[in-house]
Amino acid sequence: MNEQEIASDLRAVVGSLVRRARTTDAMPQPQAAVLGFLDREGPMTTSELAARQQVRHQSAARVVGQLVELGLARQEPHPDDRRKVLVMLTDPGLRALQTRRGRRADWLAEAIKAELTPAEQQQLAESVTLLKRLAQHGDRR
Repeated sequence: MNEQEIASDLRAVVGSLVRRARTTDAMPQPQAAVLGFLDREGPMTTSELAARQQVRHQSAARVVGQLVELGLARQEPHPDDRRKVLVMLTDPGLRALQTRRGRRADWLAEAIKAELTPAEQQQLAESVTLLKRLAQHGDRR
């Protein structure tokens, strides 16, 4: 199997895993994506969120509005430019995100336990290091 075939198979199987894990979610994906960005990168404007997600500003604004209404995010004036508003994760938003991540991890742990032998589990654990390196490709330029 050459690199192109490996890449194609890996992309497909990772996509399947992600889609399957999402079925454990009660939170809509667009909301979860915004909360995830706020958790990883900190407060940002709606325009920055839209750019990170590669969606229209209006779509990001709608999701931010939903999160604010649910109490999972809040908005505050930007400290450097009062014309802008920063979107921030709230404590309930962080707890909801952690619960979501926990459900996904639980599902994956159960699948690993049910589907893989101990030797295969070890092989998978070793593969995680390789996948991390692939995920960082291009970061060291």
